[in-house]
Amino acid sequence: MTHAPPRHRLATFLAAVTVGALVAWQSRINAELATAVGGGFLAAAISFGTGLILVGLVVVLRPRLRRSVTLIPTAVRSGGLRAWHLLGGLGGAWLVTTQGLVVTVVGVTIFTIAVVAGQVSGSLLVDRAGLSPAGRMPVTRNRAVAALVALGAVALASVQGGQVGLSLVVLLAVSAGLGISVQQAINARVAVATHQPLTATLVNFIVGFTALILICVVLLATGVADFAGWPTQWWLYLGGPIGVTFIALAAWAVRRVGVLVFGLLSIGGQLLGSVAMDLVAPTGQTTLGWLQWLGLLLIAAAVALATLPQDRFGKAVLRKS
Repeated sequence: MTHAPPRHRLATFLAAVTVGALVAWQSRINAELATAVGGGFLAAAISFGTGLILVGLVVVLRPRLRRSVTLIPTAVRSGGLRAWHLLGGLGGAWLVTTQGLVVTVVGVTIFTIAVVAGQVSGSLLVDRAGLSPAGRMPVTRNRAVAALVALGAVALASVQGGQVGLSLVVLLAVSAGLGISVQQAINARVAVATHQPLTATLVNFIVGFTALILICVVLLATGVADFAGWPTQWWLYLGGPIGVTFIALAAWAVRRVGVLVFGLLSIGGQLLGSVAMDLVAPTGQTTLGWLQWLGLLLIAAAVALATLPQDRFGKAVLRKS
């Protein structure tokens, strides 16, 4: 971790919290966009499209970034990258799609809890499989317990009127969190191979946008979905640029405070941002009772526990690779 002056360190902490808040903001925007255009997949395609235009322009205008793109075919041919390492955008596309499908039903807070639960659980599998550039990592007792606590928090936060409402839409959000954990790992491999995080971001948006456009063409052609038209509210088109912004902020902040501190701060920002939006402008069947608040506290505890590299006794539960 780089030792930065206190003023710079504070700015970095604020940037990390801002990243989390932007994720929550993007969730609300894409949910509203889905309602306006006629479906979650259509909204996701528009969001990815605007993000692709922005990051594409940045890469085209910077010679160093343009050169880094040419390293990808070489890395694939040499074995430094596997072809499937380029598919991280599918995880991002699924996250953006679930924003449109889930947030309008359960609100940003429960959506965020479910996504974080999927991330915490998925990280166990990703680290154990060695998908990230860090290689295969053991599953510690802390992280195993954190995954169970996180999943319990989802069930708790989904209680509606005394009955557990762990519905399909909530499970969709959990699956988005699982997808994010895989996406982050393989996108990191692309960033290492090209020496440019923005190049990995470009690949992410190209793959995600292509997949979403193909799905939308099928849905529209078969009559499953109907495009309701382009919304007139300009802010509904900010989901993609927001995605590019928080990826850039993350690249700037992580190298200054480290991954663990950044993860805690950004998830804290995500949770706080989602609660604030549901309190100020609730949507759908948003519920914020004491069970939901307890679920938020459990998620925060699970994230803190999961970020510890070893359990209290410094011994991993599984050390065999």
